[in-house]
Amino acid sequence: MKFTLSDFDYNLPEKLIAQSPAHPRDHARLLIYNREDKSITDDYFYNIGNYLPDDTTMVVNNSKVEKCRLLFDDGKKELFVTSVSNNNTIEAMVRPGKKFKQGKKLQLAEDISARVINIAEDGLRTLVLSCDMDDPKLEPYKYTPFPPYIEQDESLSDEYQTVYAKDLGSKAAPTAGLHFTDELLAKLKDVGIKKTEVTLHVGLGTFAPVKTENLDEHNMHSEWFQLTESTCKELNSAKHITAVGTTSIRVLETASNSEREFTPESRETDIFITPGYSFKAVDALITNFHLPKSTLLMLVAAFMGFDEMKRVYEHAINEEYRFYSFGDAMLIL
Repeated sequence: MKFTLSDFDYNLPEKLIAQSPAHPRDHARLLIYNREDKSITDDYFYNIGNYLPDDTTMVVNNSKVEKCRLLFDDGKKELFVTSVSNNNTIEAMVRPGKKFKQGKKLQLAEDISARVINIAEDGLRTLVLSCDMDDPKLEPYKYTPFPPYIEQDESLSDEYQTVYAKDLGSKAAPTAGLHFTDELLAKLKDVGIKKTEVTLHVGLGTFAPVKTENLDEHNMHSEWFQLTESTCKELNSAKHITAVGTTSIRVLETASNSEREFTPESRETDIFITPGYSFKAVDALITNFHLPKSTLLMLVAAFMGFDEMKRVYEHAINEEYRFYSFGDAMLIL
């Protein structure tokens, strides 16, 4: 069956969009779906060890979220930095656009200015700052890039990082991992469940809406990932692999060959996984509940089956699970 964008739409009551995480974070709810018998079980994330296979290796994304929103003039001017080169030359989405004209120099703060040197067709500006991005005087203006459906609250910035985050570079959190605590990870390790790490820097494309009804016409975003030699060694000896999040699954499915063997590499991936895709590297998936018409929802539908995705999401809405980045989780076995 050939799917279109409209097939991945659904209605979500606004009250189910989580505005803050569960406390403690492993007290989020957990929906367990078994692909063999199509059963649905409702539980809590701190009990996930009761459902994970004893011989599984969990693969987590250790990318850390950058404070890449720069707000000036009491938030009236915004630079959302998408990339940095030469320390002070940046590409950024800007607000308000009419202020950032080609060739114009803007005073952003008393001792910080920016000059617009290029405007791309999509509106992305290239700017030269009067200071480096790592200059301490920029720190008061840096904010966490929460998704637009979450009320911007900088007090939640630590909550928007996984406990194992290391490598700075993401514009959004790999949210499936937000549910883990150090204590839960230690408990899983004690019962023999292994954990290994990959790095994929989450880009803004993760949240970019799909605009083409024909999915074949969608231009998938690319994201940089790294697979180390030690991780490859663990993966190549793994009997069962559980991907923690869609970012981890993108790395594993990109890097694995048909024999499920991995070799160290670092590069971009633009893999676009939709129903009909044959998974070759991953046996189970931990994920959140995703936005309608998103590439993330399409990936989940590919993993569990389109009709079952629809049924499980209907169950989650009826049972009032919390959705999106700070929401509850699902384990697909």
